[in-house]
Amino acid sequence: MGQDHSFDIVSKVNLQELKNALAQAQKEILTRFDFKGSQASVNFEESPPVLKLTADHEMQLKSVADLLEAKLVKRAVPLNAFSWKEPQTLPSGMVKQQAALNQGIPSEKAKEIVKAVKETGLKVQARIEGDSVRVAGRQIDDLQAVIQSLKGKEFGIPIQVENYR
Repeated sequence: MGQDHSFDIVSKVNLQELKNALAQAQKEILTRFDFKGSQASVNFEESPPVLKLTADHEMQLKSVADLLEAKLVKRAVPLNAFSWKEPQTLPSGMVKQQAALNQGIPSEKAKEIVKAVKETGLKVQARIEGDSVRVAGRQIDDLQAVIQSLKGKEFGIPIQVENYR
């Protein structure tokens, strides 16, 4: 008989919560006094998943970004799921900034996770399956210990555990 128990380590963002946070941020931008009469906005394009911020000037762009981050944190959307680019000044004088949404675990991060699992010294096997990592073992306690050790480490991407069986 092979492995009895397993779970998958994935990196996903709840898109519905992301959209809710964006809607809240946009609503607050429309009602706040310091944004009155400005072109400040927050937009999300689904394919490829890109977040776009625009504002009249750099200070306002920073305010929009701070506002959005606060809404994302309230909605439990991990901030490290975004790779921010440098702000750009448009010919019109406005400023924009983009962030790519990272879904799935890149191969170099997956290798780091597998290495971290092996460093626990527990009797479990970790293998990379596409954009996730599957951890399997006979003892449920060993799998739970692996989950706890991974929660204490920072990989630069948000990780979740799913398909625990």
